[in-house]
Amino acid sequence: MRKFNTEGPIIAKDHYHVPPLQRVDLAEILELIRDKRYFVMHAPRQTGKTSALLALRDLLHSGAAGDFRCVYVNVEAAQAMRENVEPAMRVILGALASRARSVGDDYLYDTFPDILAKFGSGALAEALTRWCEAAAQPVVLLIDEVDALIGDTLIAVLRQLRAGYDLRPSGFPQSVVLCGVRDVRDYRIRSSSENAMVLGGSAFNVKAESLRVGDFTEAEVHALLAQHTEETGQPFTPEALATVWRQTRGQPWLVNALCRRACFGSESDRDRSRAITAEALLAAQEHLILSRVTHLDQLADKLRENRVRRVVEPLLSGASEDESSTPDLEYARDLGLIAQDTPPRIANPIYAEVVPRELTHAVQEKLLYEAAWYVAPDGGLDLDKLLGAFQSFFREHSEHLVARFDYAEAGPQLLLQAFLQRIVNGGGRIEREYGLGRGRTDLLILWPQAGPSAPHATCRFVVECKVLHRSLERTVRDGLAQTAGYMDRCAAQSGHLVVFDRTEGKPWQDKIFRREETAENGRAITVWGM
Repeated sequence: MRKFNTEGPIIAKDHYHVPPLQRVDLAEILELIRDKRYFVMHAPRQTGKTSALLALRDLLHSGAAGDFRCVYVNVEAAQAMRENVEPAMRVILGALASRARSVGDDYLYDTFPDILAKFGSGALAEALTRWCEAAAQPVVLLIDEVDALIGDTLIAVLRQLRAGYDLRPSGFPQSVVLCGVRDVRDYRIRSSSENAMVLGGSAFNVKAESLRVGDFTEAEVHALLAQHTEETGQPFTPEALATVWRQTRGQPWLVNALCRRACFGSESDRDRSRAITAEALLAAQEHLILSRVTHLDQLADKLRENRVRRVVEPLLSGASEDESSTPDLEYARDLGLIAQDTPPRIANPIYAEVVPRELTHAVQEKLLYEAAWYVAPDGGLDLDKLLGAFQSFFREHSEHLVARFDYAEAGPQLLLQAFLQRIVNGGGRIEREYGLGRGRTDLLILWPQAGPSAPHATCRFVVECKVLHRSLERTVRDGLAQTAGYMDRCAAQSGHLVVFDRTEGKPWQDKIFRREETAENGRAITVWGM
Protein backbone atom coordinates (compact mmCIF):
# COMPACT_ATOMS: atom_id res chain seq x y z
CA MET A 1 0.00 0.00 0.00
CA ARG A 2 1.31 3.44 -0.90
CA LYS A 3 1.35 6.19 1.71
CA PHE A 4 2.00 9.90 2.00
CA ASN A 5 5.75 10.55 2.03
CA THR A 6 7.40 12.66 4.74
CA GLU A 7 10.98 11.33 4.61
CA GLY A 8 13.39 11.51 1.70
CA PRO A 9 12.89 11.38 -2.06
CA ILE A 10 9.79 9.96 -3.70
CA ILE A 11 9.69 6.23 -4.44
CA ALA A 12 6.84 5.84 -6.91
CA LYS A 13 5.79 2.35 -5.83
CA ASP A 14 5.70 3.34 -2.15
CA HIS A 15 4.38 6.90 -2.15
CA TYR A 16 1.49 8.96 -3.39
CA HIS A 17 3.15 11.72 -5.37
CA VAL A 18 2.94 14.51 -7.88
CA PRO A 19 5.38 13.62 -10.72
CA PRO A 20 8.56 15.58 -9.78
CA LEU A 21 9.33 16.86 -13.27
CA GLN A 22 5.77 18.18 -13.51
CA ARG A 23 6.65 20.64 -10.76
CA VAL A 24 9.53 22.32 -12.62
CA ASP A 25 9.90 23.99 -16.01
CA LEU A 26 11.41 20.93 -17.70
CA ALA A 27 11.64 22.58 -21.11
CA GLU A 28 13.74 25.42 -19.65
CA ILE A 29 15.98 22.98 -17.77
CA LEU A 30 16.64 20.87 -20.86
CA GLU A 31 17.37 23.96 -22.92
CA LEU A 32 19.92 25.14 -20.35
CA ILE A 33 21.60 21.73 -20.40
CA ARG A 34 21.74 21.59 -24.20
CA ASP A 35 23.13 25.14 -24.22
CA LYS A 36 25.98 24.03 -21.90
CA ARG A 37 24.88 26.30 -19.06
CA TYR A 38 25.57 26.05 -15.36
CA PHE A 39 22.58 26.92 -13.17
CA VAL A 40 20.98 26.69 -9.74
CA MET A 41 17.85 24.92 -8.53
CA HIS A 42 16.77 25.85 -5.02
CA ALA A 43 13.81 25.49 -2.69
CA PRO A 44 13.08 25.18 1.05
CA ARG A 45 13.84 21.92 2.80
CA GLN A 46 11.50 19.00 2.18
CA THR A 47 9.93 20.58 -0.87
CA GLY A 48 10.95 17.95 -3.44
CA LYS A 49 14.30 19.18 -4.77
CA THR A 50 16.05 15.82 -4.53
CA SER A 51 13.10 14.00 -6.08
CA ALA A 52 13.24 16.43 -9.01
CA LEU A 53 17.00 15.96 -9.45
CA LEU A 54 16.74 12.17 -9.39
CA ALA A 55 13.90 12.24 -11.91
CA LEU A 56 15.98 14.53 -14.14
CA ARG A 57 18.94 12.15 -13.84
CA ASP A 58 16.77 9.20 -14.86
CA LEU A 59 15.36 11.12 -17.83
CA LEU A 60 18.80 12.15 -19.08
CA HIS A 61 20.30 8.73 -18.40
CA SER A 62 17.56 7.09 -20.45
CA GLY A 63 18.57 9.08 -23.54
CA ALA A 64 15.03 10.36 -24.04
CA ALA A 65 16.20 13.97 -23.72
CA GLY A 66 19.55 13.67 -25.51
CA ASP A 67 22.82 11.74 -25.42
CA PHE A 68 24.28 12.58 -21.99
CA ARG A 69 26.00 10.88 -19.11
CA CYS A 70 24.18 12.27 -16.07
CA VAL A 71 25.35 11.72 -12.50
CA TYR A 72 23.67 12.89 -9.29
CA VAL A 73 25.74 13.38 -6.12
CA ASN A 74 24.83 14.58 -2.62
CA VAL A 75 27.77 16.37 -0.97
CA GLU A 76 26.21 16.96 2.44
CA ALA A 77 28.47 14.38 4.12
CA ALA A 78 31.43 16.69 3.53
CA GLN A 79 29.86 19.18 5.94
CA ALA A 80 31.40 17.14 8.77
CA MET A 81 34.87 18.13 7.50
CA ARG A 82 34.01 21.78 8.14
CA GLU A 83 36.75 23.93 6.52
CA ASN A 84 39.30 21.14 6.17
CA VAL A 85 39.27 21.31 2.40
CA GLU A 86 41.36 18.29 1.44
CA PRO A 87 39.44 15.79 3.65
CA ALA A 88 36.21 17.33 2.36
CA MET A 89 37.39 16.79 -1.23
CA ARG A 90 38.04 13.15 -0.41
CA VAL A 91 34.44 12.77 0.80
CA ILE A 92 33.02 14.62 -2.23
CA LEU A 93 35.07 12.72 -4.80
CA GLY A 94 34.31 9.41 -3.08
CA ALA A 95 30.59 10.13 -3.22
CA LEU A 96 30.82 11.26 -6.86
CA ALA A 97 32.81 8.17 -7.85
CA SER A 98 30.31 5.89 -6.13
CA ARG A 99 27.33 7.57 -7.79
CA ALA A 100 29.00 7.43 -11.21
CA ARG A 101 29.75 3.75 -10.72
CA SER A 102 26.08 3.10 -9.89
CA VAL A 103 25.18 4.23 -13.43
CA GLY A 104 27.87 2.13 -15.06
CA ASP A 105 30.87 4.50 -15.10
CA ASP A 106 33.91 3.20 -13.15
CA TYR A 107 36.44 5.81 -14.29
CA LEU A 108 36.43 8.02 -11.19
CA TYR A 109 36.10 5.06 -8.84
CA ASP A 110 39.42 3.72 -10.13
CA THR A 111 41.32 7.02 -10.46
CA PHE A 112 40.16 9.52 -7.82
CA PRO A 113 42.48 8.30 -4.98
CA ASP A 114 45.57 8.98 -7.13
CA ILE A 115 44.19 12.35 -8.29
CA LEU A 116 43.48 13.34 -4.69
CA ALA A 117 46.98 12.31 -3.59
CA LYS A 118 48.57 14.47 -6.30
CA PHE A 119 46.27 17.52 -6.36
CA GLY A 120 45.01 17.67 -2.78
CA SER A 121 42.44 20.39 -2.16
CA GLY A 122 42.32 21.15 -5.90
CA ALA A 123 41.47 17.59 -6.87
CA LEU A 124 37.84 18.23 -7.85
CA ALA A 125 38.63 20.25 -10.96
CA GLU A 126 41.32 17.81 -12.11
CA ALA A 127 39.04 14.79 -11.52
CA LEU A 128 36.20 16.36 -13.50
CA THR A 129 38.56 17.23 -16.37
CA ARG A 130 39.99 13.71 -16.65
CA TRP A 131 36.56 12.13 -16.30
CA CYS A 132 34.97 14.26 -19.03
CA GLU A 133 37.95 13.68 -21.36
CA ALA A 134 37.50 9.93 -20.93
CA ALA A 135 33.70 9.87 -21.14
CA ALA A 136 32.02 8.85 -24.39
CA GLN A 137 29.18 11.33 -23.84
CA PRO A 138 28.97 14.89 -22.48
CA VAL A 139 28.68 14.81 -18.67
CA VAL A 140 25.82 16.50 -16.80
CA LEU A 141 26.52 16.82 -13.07
CA LEU A 142 23.75 17.35 -10.51
CA ILE A 143 25.18 18.46 -7.13
CA ASP A 144 22.69 18.30 -4.24
CA GLU A 145 22.94 19.99 -0.81
CA VAL A 146 25.82 22.17 -1.99
CA ASP A 147 24.98 24.90 0.52
CA ALA A 148 25.51 22.43 3.37
CA LEU A 149 29.25 22.87 2.80
CA ILE A 150 31.05 25.30 5.10
CA GLY A 151 33.47 28.17 4.57
CA ASP A 152 36.61 27.37 2.62
CA THR A 153 35.25 23.99 1.51
CA LEU A 154 32.27 25.62 -0.21
CA ILE A 155 34.49 28.31 -1.73
CA ALA A 156 36.88 25.66 -3.07
CA VAL A 157 34.04 23.71 -4.73
CA LEU A 158 32.49 26.81 -6.32
CA ARG A 159 35.82 28.18 -7.58
CA GLN A 160 36.94 24.85 -9.05
CA LEU A 161 33.65 24.48 -10.91
CA ARG A 162 34.10 28.01 -12.23
CA ALA A 163 37.76 27.43 -13.17
CA GLY A 164 36.98 24.55 -15.54
CA TYR A 165 34.01 26.26 -17.20
CA ASP A 166 35.92 27.14 -20.37
CA LEU A 167 36.86 23.47 -20.91
CA ARG A 168 33.30 22.23 -21.28
CA PRO A 169 32.02 19.92 -22.74
CA SER A 170 35.04 17.84 -23.78
CA GLY A 171 37.18 18.67 -20.73
CA PHE A 172 34.59 19.58 -18.09
CA PRO A 173 30.90 18.86 -17.46
CA GLN A 174 28.63 20.19 -20.20
CA SER A 175 26.21 21.38 -17.54
CA VAL A 176 26.30 21.60 -13.73
CA VAL A 177 23.21 22.01 -11.61
CA LEU A 178 23.80 23.25 -8.06
CA CYS A 179 20.92 22.44 -5.72
CA GLY A 180 20.26 23.67 -2.19
CA VAL A 181 17.99 25.74 0.00
CA ARG A 182 19.34 29.09 -1.14
CA ASP A 183 20.35 30.70 -4.39
CA VAL A 184 24.13 30.88 -4.75
CA ARG A 185 23.92 34.68 -4.95
CA ASP A 186 22.75 34.71 -1.32
CA TYR A 187 25.73 32.76 0.04
CA ARG A 188 27.71 34.83 2.53
CA ILE A 189 30.72 32.56 3.05
CA ARG A 190 33.24 33.22 5.79
CA SER A 191 36.69 32.16 4.56
CA SER A 192 39.07 31.39 7.39
CA SER A 193 42.06 31.16 5.06
CA GLU A 194 41.39 34.59 3.57
CA ASN A 195 39.99 36.09 6.78
CA ALA A 196 37.24 37.63 4.67
CA MET A 197 33.62 37.26 3.63
CA VAL A 198 33.23 35.83 0.13
CA LEU A 199 29.99 36.17 -1.82
CA GLY A 200 28.73 33.05 -3.57
CA GLY A 201 27.88 35.08 -6.64
CA SER A 202 31.51 36.08 -7.10
CA ALA A 203 32.88 32.58 -6.39
CA PHE A 204 30.49 31.08 -8.96
CA ASN A 205 29.93 33.86 -11.48
CA VAL A 206 29.21 31.42 -14.33
CA LYS A 207 25.65 30.81 -13.13
CA ALA A 208 23.18 31.33 -15.97
CA GLU A 209 19.85 31.01 -14.18
CA SER A 210 18.31 30.38 -10.78
CA LEU A 211 15.24 28.13 -10.83
CA ARG A 212 12.98 27.53 -7.86
CA VAL A 213 11.03 24.35 -7.13
CA GLY A 214 7.65 25.68 -6.08
CA ASP A 215 5.00 24.41 -3.68
CA PHE A 216 2.07 22.31 -4.84
CA THR A 217 -0.76 24.11 -6.59
CA GLU A 218 -4.26 23.58 -5.23
CA ALA A 219 -4.98 21.24 -8.15
CA GLU A 220 -1.85 19.20 -7.33
CA VAL A 221 -2.91 18.94 -3.67
CA HIS A 222 -6.30 17.58 -4.74
CA ALA A 223 -4.67 15.17 -7.21
CA LEU A 224 -2.33 13.86 -4.48
CA LEU A 225 -5.20 13.26 -2.05
CA ALA A 226 -7.26 11.63 -4.80
CA GLN A 227 -4.60 8.92 -5.09
CA HIS A 228 -5.34 7.87 -1.51
CA THR A 229 -9.06 7.80 -2.20
CA GLU A 230 -8.57 5.79 -5.40
CA GLU A 231 -6.38 3.16 -3.72
CA THR A 232 -8.24 2.82 -0.40
CA GLY A 233 -11.77 4.04 -1.11
CA GLN A 234 -11.48 6.54 1.75
CA PRO A 235 -12.71 9.98 0.68
CA PHE A 236 -11.83 13.44 1.95
CA THR A 237 -14.85 15.64 2.64
CA PRO A 238 -15.00 18.89 0.63
CA GLU A 239 -14.26 20.77 3.88
CA ALA A 240 -11.21 18.55 4.43
CA LEU A 241 -9.85 19.27 0.95
CA ALA A 242 -10.29 22.99 1.56
CA THR A 243 -8.60 22.69 4.97
CA VAL A 244 -5.49 20.98 3.60
CA TRP A 245 -5.01 23.72 1.02
CA ARG A 246 -5.85 26.59 3.40
CA GLN A 247 -3.56 25.44 6.21
CA THR A 248 -0.56 24.42 4.08
CA ARG A 249 -0.83 26.62 0.99
CA GLY A 250 0.66 23.64 -0.83
CA GLN A 251 3.92 23.26 1.15
CA PRO A 252 4.71 19.66 0.14
CA TRP A 253 5.95 18.31 3.46
CA LEU A 254 3.02 19.85 5.36
CA VAL A 255 0.50 18.41 2.89
CA ASN A 256 1.97 14.93 3.21
CA ALA A 257 2.46 15.10 6.99
CA LEU A 258 -1.10 16.27 7.69
CA CYS A 259 -2.63 13.62 5.48
CA ARG A 260 -0.36 10.84 6.70
CA ARG A 261 -1.33 11.58 10.29
CA ALA A 262 -5.04 11.91 9.49
CA CYS A 263 -5.15 8.75 7.34
CA PHE A 264 -2.69 6.44 9.11
CA GLY A 265 -2.15 7.86 12.60
CA SER A 266 -4.38 5.48 14.57
CA GLU A 267 -6.57 2.42 14.15
CA SER A 268 -9.70 4.56 13.81
CA ASP A 269 -7.95 6.70 11.19
CA ARG A 270 -7.31 3.55 9.18
CA ASP A 271 -11.02 2.74 9.07
CA ARG A 272 -11.52 3.33 5.36
CA SER A 273 -15.31 3.44 5.71
CA ARG A 274 -14.92 6.83 7.43
CA ALA A 275 -14.29 9.97 5.44
CA ILE A 276 -11.37 12.20 6.41
CA THR A 277 -12.83 15.39 7.89
CA ALA A 278 -11.55 18.91 8.46
CA GLU A 279 -11.59 18.21 12.20
CA ALA A 280 -9.28 15.21 11.72
CA LEU A 281 -6.82 17.35 9.77
CA LEU A 282 -6.84 20.13 12.38
CA ALA A 283 -6.20 17.52 15.08
CA ALA A 284 -3.30 16.22 12.96
CA GLN A 285 -1.97 19.77 12.70
CA GLU A 286 -2.02 20.20 16.48
CA HIS A 287 -0.23 16.86 16.90
CA LEU A 288 2.54 17.94 14.51
CA ILE A 289 3.01 21.24 16.34
CA LEU A 290 3.00 19.77 19.85
CA SER A 291 5.32 16.89 18.93
CA ARG A 292 7.83 19.41 17.52
CA VAL A 293 8.49 17.32 14.42
CA THR A 294 11.88 17.91 12.79
CA HIS A 295 10.56 19.96 9.87
CA LEU A 296 8.82 22.47 12.16
CA ASP A 297 11.59 22.39 14.75
CA GLN A 298 14.22 23.28 12.14
CA LEU A 299 12.06 26.14 10.95
CA ALA A 300 11.55 27.40 14.52
CA ASP A 301 15.30 27.26 15.12
CA LYS A 302 15.81 29.79 12.32
CA LEU A 303 13.78 32.34 14.28
CA ARG A 304 16.84 32.90 16.48
CA GLU A 305 18.82 34.32 13.56
CA ASN A 306 18.93 38.12 13.43
CA ARG A 307 18.28 38.28 9.69
CA VAL A 308 15.09 36.25 10.20
CA ARG A 309 14.07 38.29 13.24
CA ARG A 310 14.38 41.52 11.23
CA VAL A 311 11.79 40.16 8.78
CA VAL A 312 9.42 38.34 11.15
CA GLU A 313 9.23 40.73 14.11
CA PRO A 314 7.45 43.53 12.19
CA LEU A 315 4.93 40.97 10.90
CA LEU A 316 4.07 39.90 14.45
CA SER A 317 3.72 43.45 15.69
CA GLY A 318 1.73 44.66 12.68
CA ALA A 319 4.28 47.40 12.01
CA SER A 320 3.84 49.66 9.01
CA GLU A 321 7.50 49.22 8.03
CA ASP A 322 10.55 47.19 8.98
CA GLU A 323 14.32 47.37 9.13
CA SER A 324 15.01 44.27 7.08
CA SER A 325 17.12 44.42 3.93
CA THR A 326 16.44 42.80 0.60
CA PRO A 327 18.96 40.00 1.40
CA ASP A 328 17.15 39.38 4.72
CA LEU A 329 13.83 39.00 2.94
CA GLU A 330 15.30 36.80 0.20
CA TYR A 331 16.87 34.55 2.84
CA ALA A 332 13.57 34.20 4.75
CA ARG A 333 11.81 33.39 1.49
CA ASP A 334 14.45 30.81 0.55
CA LEU A 335 13.85 29.14 3.92
CA GLY A 336 10.15 28.92 3.01
CA LEU A 337 9.14 30.88 6.11
CA ILE A 338 7.95 33.90 4.12
CA ALA A 339 5.69 33.64 1.08
CA GLN A 340 6.96 34.62 -2.37
CA ASP A 341 4.33 37.31 -2.92
CA THR A 342 4.15 40.85 -1.52
CA PRO A 343 3.74 42.38 0.97
CA PRO A 344 5.73 39.97 3.16
CA ARG A 345 3.67 37.44 5.10
CA ILE A 346 4.20 34.11 6.84
CA ALA A 347 4.02 31.43 4.15
CA ASN A 348 1.03 29.47 5.49
CA PRO A 349 -1.26 29.26 8.54
CA ILE A 350 0.63 26.34 10.09
CA TYR A 351 3.89 28.29 10.10
CA ALA A 352 1.92 31.32 11.35
CA GLU A 353 0.80 29.16 14.27
CA VAL A 354 4.25 27.71 14.95
CA VAL A 355 6.07 31.06 15.07
CA PRO A 356 4.33 32.72 18.06
CA ARG A 357 4.00 29.43 19.91
CA GLU A 358 7.72 28.78 19.55
CA LEU A 359 8.65 32.29 20.61
CA THR A 360 6.43 32.10 23.70
CA HIS A 361 6.92 28.43 24.60
CA ALA A 362 8.93 29.08 27.79
CA VAL A 363 6.41 31.66 29.02
CA GLN A 364 3.46 29.38 28.28
CA GLU A 365 5.00 26.60 30.34
CA LYS A 366 5.23 28.86 33.41
CA LEU A 367 1.69 30.21 33.30
CA LEU A 368 -0.33 28.67 36.11
CA TYR A 369 -3.87 29.19 34.83
CA GLU A 370 -5.14 25.63 34.73
CA ALA A 371 -8.55 25.72 36.44
CA ALA A 372 -11.67 26.13 34.32
CA TRP A 373 -12.59 29.47 35.89
CA TYR A 374 -12.95 30.93 32.40
CA VAL A 375 -15.62 28.41 31.33
CA ALA A 376 -19.22 29.63 31.66
CA PRO A 377 -21.92 27.41 33.22
CA ASP A 378 -23.22 26.45 29.75
CA GLY A 379 -19.73 25.27 28.68
CA GLY A 380 -18.96 28.39 26.69
CA LEU A 381 -15.85 30.54 26.99
CA ASP A 382 -16.17 33.62 29.21
CA LEU A 383 -13.82 35.77 27.17
CA ASP A 384 -14.68 38.94 29.08
CA LYS A 385 -13.51 37.28 32.27
CA LEU A 386 -10.44 35.92 30.50
CA LEU A 387 -9.31 39.28 29.09
CA GLY A 388 -9.95 40.95 32.44
CA ALA A 389 -7.58 38.42 34.00
CA PHE A 390 -5.02 39.07 31.30
CA GLN A 391 -5.26 42.80 31.89
CA SER A 392 -4.32 42.29 35.55
CA PHE A 393 -1.62 39.79 34.58
CA PHE A 394 -0.17 42.18 31.98
CA ARG A 395 0.01 45.05 34.44
CA GLU A 396 1.83 42.93 37.00
CA HIS A 397 4.18 40.87 34.84
CA SER A 398 4.63 42.45 31.39
CA GLU A 399 7.76 44.47 32.09
CA HIS A 400 9.95 41.51 32.96
CA LEU A 401 8.24 38.95 30.67
CA VAL A 402 8.33 41.11 27.53
CA ALA A 403 12.01 41.80 28.16
CA ARG A 404 12.65 38.05 27.96
CA PHE A 405 11.36 37.79 24.41
CA ASP A 406 13.91 37.91 21.59
CA TYR A 407 11.22 39.72 19.60
CA ALA A 408 10.73 42.55 22.08
CA GLU A 409 8.95 44.88 19.63
CA ALA A 410 6.17 42.31 19.33
CA GLY A 411 6.38 41.44 23.03
CA PRO A 412 2.88 42.57 24.17
CA GLN A 413 1.17 40.75 21.29
CA LEU A 414 3.22 37.62 21.95
CA LEU A 415 2.46 37.73 25.68
CA LEU A 416 -1.28 37.92 25.00
CA GLN A 417 -1.01 35.00 22.59
CA ALA A 418 0.97 32.97 25.15
CA PHE A 419 -1.71 33.63 27.77
CA LEU A 420 -4.58 32.73 25.46
CA GLN A 421 -2.79 29.69 24.05
CA ARG A 422 -2.27 28.24 27.51
CA ILE A 423 -5.97 28.67 28.22
CA VAL A 424 -7.48 27.45 24.97
CA ASN A 425 -5.25 24.38 24.98
CA GLY A 426 -7.96 23.09 27.31
CA GLY A 427 -10.43 22.75 24.47
CA GLY A 428 -10.32 25.53 21.90
CA ARG A 429 -8.17 26.76 19.03
CA ILE A 430 -6.66 30.07 17.93
CA GLU A 431 -6.29 31.23 14.34
CA ARG A 432 -3.94 34.15 13.69
CA GLU A 433 -3.57 36.79 11.02
CA TYR A 434 -0.71 39.25 10.92
CA GLY A 435 1.54 40.91 8.40
CA LEU A 436 3.56 43.97 7.51
CA GLY A 437 1.51 47.12 7.15
CA ARG A 438 -1.64 45.71 8.76
CA GLY A 439 -1.25 47.87 11.86
CA ARG A 440 -2.76 45.12 13.96
CA THR A 441 -2.70 41.45 14.91
CA ASP A 442 -5.98 39.53 14.48
CA LEU A 443 -6.80 36.52 16.65
CA LEU A 444 -9.83 34.30 16.17
CA ILE A 445 -10.65 32.01 19.11
CA LEU A 446 -12.82 29.00 18.31
CA TRP A 447 -14.40 27.33 21.32
CA PRO A 448 -16.72 24.28 21.24
CA GLN A 449 -20.03 25.03 22.93
CA ALA A 450 -20.67 21.77 24.75
CA GLY A 451 -23.68 22.77 26.81
CA PRO A 452 -27.22 21.38 26.38
CA SER A 453 -28.42 24.47 24.53
CA ALA A 454 -25.88 24.03 21.72
CA PRO A 455 -24.20 20.61 21.93
CA HIS A 456 -22.31 20.85 18.64
CA ALA A 457 -21.87 24.61 18.10
CA THR A 458 -18.54 26.40 17.88
CA CYS A 459 -18.35 29.90 19.33
CA ARG A 460 -16.13 32.40 17.55
CA PHE A 461 -14.47 35.35 19.29
CA VAL A 462 -12.36 38.02 17.64
CA VAL A 463 -9.49 39.63 19.58
CA GLU A 464 -7.67 42.39 17.74
CA CYS A 465 -4.42 43.86 19.06
CA LYS A 466 -3.14 47.33 18.25
CA VAL A 467 -0.30 49.45 19.56
CA LEU A 468 -1.24 53.04 20.47
CA HIS A 469 -0.08 55.51 17.82
CA ARG A 470 -0.67 59.26 17.81
CA SER A 471 -3.85 59.52 19.88
CA LEU A 472 -5.91 56.98 21.79
CA GLU A 473 -9.15 58.01 20.13
CA ARG A 474 -7.74 57.66 16.63
CA THR A 475 -6.25 54.26 17.49
CA VAL A 476 -9.58 53.11 18.92
CA ARG A 477 -11.55 54.49 15.98
CA ASP A 478 -9.36 52.69 13.44
CA GLY A 479 -9.37 49.55 15.56
CA LEU A 480 -13.16 49.45 15.85
CA ALA A 481 -13.57 49.51 12.08
CA GLN A 482 -10.93 46.80 11.64
CA THR A 483 -12.35 44.61 14.42
CA ALA A 484 -15.90 44.92 13.10
CA GLY A 485 -14.78 43.99 9.61
CA TYR A 486 -12.90 40.96 10.91
CA MET A 487 -15.94 39.92 12.97
CA ASP A 488 -18.15 40.02 9.89
CA ARG A 489 -15.66 38.03 7.85
CA CYS A 490 -15.32 35.36 10.55
CA ALA A 491 -19.00 35.35 11.62
CA ALA A 492 -17.86 35.99 15.20
CA GLN A 493 -20.25 36.26 18.14
CA SER A 494 -18.23 38.91 19.97
CA GLY A 495 -15.30 41.21 19.37
CA HIS A 496 -12.59 42.67 21.59
CA LEU A 497 -10.05 45.36 20.77
CA VAL A 498 -6.87 45.35 22.86
CA VAL A 499 -4.83 48.58 22.77
CA PHE A 500 -1.26 48.36 24.08
CA ASP A 501 0.12 51.71 25.23
CA ARG A 502 3.91 51.51 25.12
CA THR A 503 4.52 55.16 26.09
CA GLU A 504 7.55 55.21 28.38
CA GLY A 505 6.94 56.62 31.85
CA LYS A 506 3.17 56.70 31.53
CA PRO A 507 1.41 55.55 34.76
CA TRP A 508 -0.52 52.29 34.62
CA GLN A 509 -3.70 53.98 35.83
CA ASP A 510 -3.66 56.02 32.60
CA LYS A 511 -3.18 52.92 30.44
CA ILE A 512 -5.65 50.50 32.01
CA PHE A 513 -9.31 50.77 31.06
CA ARG A 514 -12.25 48.80 29.77
CA ARG A 515 -15.15 50.30 27.86
CA GLU A 516 -17.93 49.28 25.52
CA GLU A 517 -18.03 50.79 22.03
CA THR A 518 -20.15 50.40 18.92
CA ALA A 519 -18.62 50.29 15.45
CA GLU A 520 -20.18 52.07 12.49
CA ASN A 521 -21.81 48.85 11.31
CA GLY A 522 -23.55 48.50 14.69
CA ARG A 523 -21.26 45.80 16.09
CA ALA A 524 -20.72 45.96 19.86
CA ILE A 525 -17.01 45.75 20.72
CA THR A 526 -15.26 45.76 24.09
CA VAL A 527 -12.11 47.90 24.18
CA TRP A 528 -9.33 46.99 26.61
CA GLY A 529 -6.53 49.42 27.43
CA MET A 530 -3.22 47.99 28.60
